[in-house]
Amino acid sequence: MKEQTIALHEGYIKDEQGTMAVPIYQTTAYEFRDAEHAANLFELRELGNIYTRLMNPTTDVFEKRFAALEGGISAVATASGMSAIFYAIANVAEAGDNIAVAKQVYGGTTTLTGHTLRRFGIEARYFDIHNPKELETLIDERTKIILFETITNPSIDVSDIDEVVKIANRYNIITCSDNTVATPILCKPIQHGVDVVVHSASKYTTGQGLAIGGIIVESKELKDKIIGNDRYYHFNEPDESYHGLVYTSFPLPPFTLRVRLALLRDLGAAPSPFNSWLYIQGLETLPLRMKQHSNSALAIAKFLESHPKVKKVNYPGLESNPNYKLAQKYFKDAMASGLLSFEVEGREKAQKLADSLKLFSLVVNIGDSKSIVTHPASTTHQQLSTQELIDAGVPEGLIRLSIGLEDTQDLIDDLGSALEKI
Repeated sequence: MKEQTIALHEGYIKDEQGTMAVPIYQTTAYEFRDAEHAANLFELRELGNIYTRLMNPTTDVFEKRFAALEGGISAVATASGMSAIFYAIANVAEAGDNIAVAKQVYGGTTTLTGHTLRRFGIEARYFDIHNPKELETLIDERTKIILFETITNPSIDVSDIDEVVKIANRYNIITCSDNTVATPILCKPIQHGVDVVVHSASKYTTGQGLAIGGIIVESKELKDKIIGNDRYYHFNEPDESYHGLVYTSFPLPPFTLRVRLALLRDLGAAPSPFNSWLYIQGLETLPLRMKQHSNSALAIAKFLESHPKVKKVNYPGLESNPNYKLAQKYFKDAMASGLLSFEVEGREKAQKLADSLKLFSLVVNIGDSKSIVTHPASTTHQQLSTQELIDAGVPEGLIRLSIGLEDTQDLIDDLGSALEKI
């Protein structure tokens, strides 16, 4: 099936009522047929619903639909995008291990990997996404995962996925791409060899800023990388916390299986059924919305590039942008999503411009149907040092725009008026 059809139908078999819309199974628990049935479910002799922290029929549709859109074999939904990233790392790394992370990532990812995980004994080593060969100097026998973003937020760089994957495969290391900004409509990292894809479903997936959530998608080929791989011994040895289960011996994708049975079970950052239902509604229109977001963003980027008060525009759809060739290579129809950033002269002017906009709301979110403006240096990346801001591609005068679904010319007029005031 094509994307638009998958977005509307995948994963849902109508119940006996014939409901066209996926029902919201708003329940915490499920009644077992008898004691033997309950025991069989817990021992995985049968598959089925046990408790909504682990699985839910509404969430199941969302997971199957999203996995199909990404070209993955399995997915597991989480309570937030950050919990998806944390689970992807915690699923493979333990105290004494290290992970390789791109410098150009969302500020929350930087603090998670550089500060919070340090308290768990996991070291983050950072590489420049413009120079993936730096990975060669960071990798050792305790490196467990390489994490990067397909389109970086907010520097709006495009990762050379093939180069990162080539290096990772040379050392038999799992790659994990945050594909939130591009969405599976514009880019499918798994098709380029990425092992795990994570998303904040709070962004373009919902499309209206209605719910916090995340999702992890596993590639079909990942199991072959894990089997017999000493880096990931815990997938190949009995898990004492689950009846001696060996994840690679069970006939289900091992990465998402372990996230569900170990991390969701013990840490519990699961989505509510209602939120999963909201994500399903968003997926139905995602292919259409991404076209409009991208088309408007390109027109606005061209306008900003020609404005005398704008120092620099970061949008890979511009032919003048250094990421243009990579965008042509990795993104469907060369669309580059609805996120862009641009620089003006210093923090004061950037904040004044943000305050002067009328249609753009000053919000720390992206992917909404309504346009959003953010000054990252004082908000999403405020916790970073001056050098970390530079490394992340977030100068003081940078403004991030999430282009919504309003009339493009109205948005251009709003930006033009605000620029005249600085």
